[in-house]
Amino acid sequence: MRNRDLALILGFAFLTPLGGVAQSPVDFERVEPASVGMSAEGLQRVTEGIQAHIDAGDIAGAVAAVVRDGKLAYLEALGYRDLEAADPMPTDALFRTYSMTRPVTALGIVMLHDEGALDVNDPVQMYLPQFADQEVLRNPASLDPEDSRPRQGDVTIAQLLTHTSGIGSRSSELYRNHSVHGWDQTLEQVVDNVARLPLFEDPGTIYRYGMHSEVLGRVIEEVSGLPLEQFYQERIFGPLGMTDTVFRVVGERRERLATVYRPDEGGQLRPHEMETIPVTEERALTSSGVGLVSSTMDFVRFSQLFLDDGVVNGERLISSEAVRMMAENGVPDDLLPLRGATSGYWAGSGWSLGGFAVAMDPSTYGHTVSPDEFWWDGSAGTRFWIDPHENMVTIINAQVSPASGNGFRENFKTLVYEAIEDRRAP
Repeated sequence: MRNRDLALILGFAFLTPLGGVAQSPVDFERVEPASVGMSAEGLQRVTEGIQAHIDAGDIAGAVAAVVRDGKLAYLEALGYRDLEAADPMPTDALFRTYSMTRPVTALGIVMLHDEGALDVNDPVQMYLPQFADQEVLRNPASLDPEDSRPRQGDVTIAQLLTHTSGIGSRSSELYRNHSVHGWDQTLEQVVDNVARLPLFEDPGTIYRYGMHSEVLGRVIEEVSGLPLEQFYQERIFGPLGMTDTVFRVVGERRERLATVYRPDEGGQLRPHEMETIPVTEERALTSSGVGLVSSTMDFVRFSQLFLDDGVVNGERLISSEAVRMMAENGVPDDLLPLRGATSGYWAGSGWSLGGFAVAMDPSTYGHTVSPDEFWWDGSAGTRFWIDPHENMVTIINAQVSPASGNGFRENFKTLVYEAIEDRRAP
């Protein structure tokens, strides 16, 4: 009763039963840009900017959208889904989202908090006992898991959400040496692997971007009693109308999956398989950290939930307090700046309980963002921004590795904001 009592004290609105929220897609009225305070000529320059990156060979193609005041002011698909097939990019193209999976998982956790099924301040070992005796490396650079000591404090769910638990990245040498993450392993096996190895630091002492969402996915399964994929579908994708967000691309969806490219030594884009097992094949791991494939408009639907104060199709999906939790910085001041950064956007960012970076100092970003805008991206060239000040969702998706693509996402964002005619005061 403790968690439910806490939720009542905070005034949370409890969710309807599974399937109780309307399962129809969230549709956006397509409007003339001027009706939402944007310039048609400015948005034409946005299109020209994306096309310039395509012409330069930075990306093969992209889908981009802008929704302001809940209305679709811009949606364009440019370039190619597949260069070799000369297949034009469709607006409903599917993209490997990688780390954009994390905010989806965070939403699931906050939903369970919202209804009192868990508390984000709970130790994770309450739900996953294998973490009870996890130790800490004496030296975070050590590759010897035996070179460890007892940890100080327990890992909380909030620390998992804010990457301050001490868990490492799947690309870390220690984790790679011990095969912590593999697509041929189940989520339960992967999380057990994380628990068997020491933390890199004591909980709550440093921001380290890592495999926290995988652990959170297992918490969702344990608390809800549902497999992760079923939870996502019934609690998130169905209510939001995210009909193209999946772990595996099969059937007719294959024809909409964008090819990932990487420039060769001469700068020519070549097909590049980022993972040993492609998303079109059956695999054991439903990764709650990097596993989802999605479309541009599906992620617009996901993003709009936060600008609509947790309401979708007239039904409340999460409480106003839950929206605030997911949108605001949740990293303690003494752990800022993130990664110890002294320049660049990490120096001016916080991190929320929603799995988002939060723009606390826009001047560090190098492209246009609003104060308190929250956003995230994926390692194959996807990115979305949620701006409460402008009441706007901005998103661009491509498939390129490295994801930077010569700054196509940053240039797109700046051009979009230059097209706003009635900039609103923070």
